[in-house]
Amino acid sequence: MAEEGHRVTLNVYDLSQGLARQLSMSFLGKAIEGIWHTGIVVYGDEYYFGGGIQHCPAGSTPYGTPLKVVELGVTHVPKDVFEVYLQEISPRYLPETYSLLTHNCNNFSNEISQFLVGVSIPEYILQLPNEVMSSPMGALIMPMIQNLETTLKSGEVPQVPQFKPPTAVNASAQNGLNGGVNNEVKGKVGNSKTESPSSVKPAGEPQKSSPNGATADPLGDARNKVQDEIVKEFAAIMATGTMRASEAAALATKRVMQRYGHTAVSQN
Repeated sequence: MAEEGHRVTLNVYDLSQGLARQLSMSFLGKAIEGIWHTGIVVYGDEYYFGGGIQHCPAGSTPYGTPLKVVELGVTHVPKDVFEVYLQEISPRYLPETYSLLTHNCNNFSNEISQFLVGVSIPEYILQLPNEVMSSPMGALIMPMIQNLETTLKSGEVPQVPQFKPPTAVNASAQNGLNGGVNNEVKGKVGNSKTESPSSVKPAGEPQKSSPNGATADPLGDARNKVQDEIVKEFAAIMATGTMRASEAAALATKRVMQRYGHTAVSQN
């Protein structure tokens, strides 16, 4: 008797919570719709790569509600065969092998999709790193990418940066940073009751805490300091009234990154 088919879908999340869409033209010189994280949903669970191969009941990942759900097809691969397959590939999907640009959650989702239903996930998701790094200012955001990579390697969900222009910024400056996101990705992972290979970790295991008992922000104080300085620099440039918001945002980012020695790009 043939194995009953199982629906396979791709959950797509925007780690920037809309920030990439709002600010990408200003900071990168091209439109980026989102910073994509994906997970494969099959057999009632969602499987994804972050801090190793992880899984939890569908709809209970720490990434909240997906921005979109992509239908990938129906698989007839039995769940136990799939779990053996995950065990076999797990050495390639460890925290230390994670790379935001070349070996990330989307590469994992693509490999799983091809195994289960023989199709790839959408190309625009896979090509996102190339889109970002080929942009005019791609090299400038490498420090932020490295911080984000560290967060995802640990299995944490990155916080969405907050951009709050000072009150001294005029109306045009505020429009340039309109829609700054201050929401954090919410949602707690439920304990998975599904048995799985030891190499596939149920999501939601306790995270390491700082000595005072509070969970540390993985992106760190350095990120917040850089962002604050970019906002202050942006405000100062806009106060001169000589640039548009998009130009001021790009120049502010360049100056701050140069100040921290992340790039040798000369100022205009």
